[in-house]
Amino acid sequence: MMKNCRFFYIISIFSAMFPGLCEAYAQTSAADSLVRLGDSLRKEYRFEESKEAYRQAESMSADSVFLMRVHDKYLLSENGLNMSRFAYSPNVIAKHRFSLDDFFLFYPLPDYSWRPVPNQLDSLSSQYSRAVYAPSGDDAIYYSAQDEDGIRNIYRTELRDTIWTLPALINENVTSPADEVYPILSSPGKTLYFSSAGLYGVGGYDLYYSEWDEAARDWSAPVNMGFPYSSPADDFLYINSPDGRYSVFASNRECSADSVWVYVLEFDNIPVRQSIEDPEELQRIARLEPYVSAERNDIHADIAESSETRRYMEQMSVVRALKDSIYIYNESLNAARERYAAVSVDKEREKYAQEILRGEARIPQLSAMLDEAVAKLQKIEMEFLFSGVVIDPDKLLAEADREIVGGNVGYAFSKMHMGEPLILNMEKPEPKFDYTLRVLDVGQFAEDNTIPSGIRYQIQIFSTVKKASLRDLKGLSPVFETRSETGRYTYRVGLFNTYADVLSKLNTVKRAGFRNAFVVGYVDGKEMKVAKVREQENRRKKAGPSFYNVIIVPDASAFDDVAMEAVVQQAAGKDVARQDKDGQTVYSVGPFPDKAQAETLSVFVNGMGYGKASVSSVK
Repeated sequence: MMKNCRFFYIISIFSAMFPGLCEAYAQTSAADSLVRLGDSLRKEYRFEESKEAYRQAESMSADSVFLMRVHDKYLLSENGLNMSRFAYSPNVIAKHRFSLDDFFLFYPLPDYSWRPVPNQLDSLSSQYSRAVYAPSGDDAIYYSAQDEDGIRNIYRTELRDTIWTLPALINENVTSPADEVYPILSSPGKTLYFSSAGLYGVGGYDLYYSEWDEAARDWSAPVNMGFPYSSPADDFLYINSPDGRYSVFASNRECSADSVWVYVLEFDNIPVRQSIEDPEELQRIARLEPYVSAERNDIHADIAESSETRRYMEQMSVVRALKDSIYIYNESLNAARERYAAVSVDKEREKYAQEILRGEARIPQLSAMLDEAVAKLQKIEMEFLFSGVVIDPDKLLAEADREIVGGNVGYAFSKMHMGEPLILNMEKPEPKFDYTLRVLDVGQFAEDNTIPSGIRYQIQIFSTVKKASLRDLKGLSPVFETRSETGRYTYRVGLFNTYADVLSKLNTVKRAGFRNAFVVGYVDGKEMKVAKVREQENRRKKAGPSFYNVIIVPDASAFDDVAMEAVVQQAAGKDVARQDKDGQTVYSVGPFPDKAQAETLSVFVNGMGYGKASVSSVK
């Protein structure tokens, strides 16, 4: 008690001495609490309420970094509100929780098609990138890997003769400032499904698809798959099963950090979407509880409800599940046999032969399990018979044999095998010139003497009327050469973005033998006095990075759903936020790092007559 009194006494004195500081701390704490409240409401699909919490948090702080973070969260809630107008309620066949380590092995995909990470393509395993999907026989691989900044992007490599091409980003539309993971190409090869944490979404990883545009020979702007595929949680690895019966994806909604739910839905080629405003209804749909068919319940209405009847129904599910597994294996085997017949190279034929042998070895095992499951089912039926319970075996068996989805069909989560490590004969990349300042045994001239735009610094080492040789460089690299109109040569080394960077290397250059070396500066390729360049550098640092948004005041008679879709396509993955200002609906699209990109969208909107669009700068 005494300690508590002493603590509050010290706090009261501190508050009296620094009232402004305590008030600022209290405001910051309250703002943080409102952000956490907004996050919680957004995860409960209460988007309007979460927007209000974020608005209040913004009004309590002047910190630009904090405001930018809250604004991003506000946009997520705005996106969620827009997505709730196009929600879909699928028929859920089954769901099961699996470990993050191997959940993908329970997908109805060809056996041995997942390859362990690290490998030649992906050198580092991460939370949502545990393996690369690369079935035997495919001549193209789409995969996720880190770029130089540690962000995961989607790359593609293809087989040309016997060599795999250098991996390349598939296009800028499917590349965001955050991670993209688990890309899967549809079986016809026209649709790419993937998950992104940086595109238009409602939080975490959302599910997207991109269509192949044959005319443009490129992938279209990604489309968020919407509720309930996407959610405020992390959603990833969407596929349609090879037999065309199911859609499958994973999510960490309502489960522990080391596990995920895998959902199996009835495939719907033309899903009917509707506007759902009730947050509780959105939550119910997002839980994706398996649908129990009334028709299936009626079939077994003549069996009294008890632990024994439940045991019977469970065994029926096992039989159905094993039948599904055998069907999937046979389809996979047929595809492997077709690939085997289509190739003539002995090495390739041997690979497919091994795949076929492994699959054929698995079929008898599954058949034996099915026989055992059917025997157990028949045993339970005999027990019913002796107990006086009347059932219709023919009707039940006919029901078990029907190709039914949407009810308690006992979907099989069969675990596939991990494939062998990837060993690809890949093209050798052409070595890129290293523009990092180095001291080598033999110096190097820069491959390109162009000074990039922006703030740049170099170190001038000497000037002479005679062209220098490698020996004159004293091991420095890269050395830039320029020649004046009078024929004099000037040599400068390195390429630095800040004055602090160039200053840290000045002594290195002097120790290499150039005692009179000094710093020179450039702004957008034009040489200027170093003091002026430093002024501009400091001014840009204070201003912060510039981005651009397109503000659209829509024409009520022209801005319909088609217009919105056209704007989203043109925006190429940028956020589209709807706002109400003085009773007027306004859309904000962005941010664009380049003003020209923003102006292109603005011209498009104005030219199409969708409304009035303008470009605004955002710091």
